Amino acid sequence: MARSLPLVLITAALALAPSGVRAHGIETSLSRLPSLSEGLLLQSQFSSGEPTRDAVVRLVPPGGAPIEIGRTDASGQLSFALPKGASGDWELQIDGGPGHRDFLEMPVTQGRPQLDRLSESHHHGLRGLLAEAGLTQDRLLLGAVAGLAGLGGAGLLLRRSRRPLRGPSSSEGTHS
Repeated sequence: MARSLPLVLITAALALAPSGVRAHGIETSLSRLPSLSEGLLLQSQFSSGEPTRDAVVRLVPPGGAPIEIGRTDASGQLSFALPKGASGDWELQIDGGPGHRDFLEMPVTQGRPQLDRLSESHHHGLRGLLAEAGLTQDRLLLGAVAGLAGLGGAGLLLRRSRRPLRGPSSSEGTHS
């Protein structure tokens, strides 16, 4: 068992390590389309200036489930419209892959977004923080199992090391 402990610890470390290094973040802007009064244009790019291509964009209503509204094009753009009668604080989620996510809080009044009051939130709760780190539910489960296996192995080693060493038995005593 002592030989397998390093293997268990290495497995746990690999399972808990982020899936990719965050080389650059995402910067997203939102503007009204000049030709359509109801249309919005989302522009997303990495901090290097490279467009965020094929990023999944979701719109989250207040207290509701995310609605996938499309993917950014080769220029990192997506045009869309809010549902009629939308109100409250909506969220835009831009998912460019593990470690590359952006979240925009968007106040909406009578179907019109208040673009002058947009706010950016890079870590929207625990789910957003885990998403930023590239941790999926599968990785977390694998890490938990590996961690528990490592703790079990360490416990066995400790228990084994506390046993007294056996010396010569007293029945083999000295002869006079």
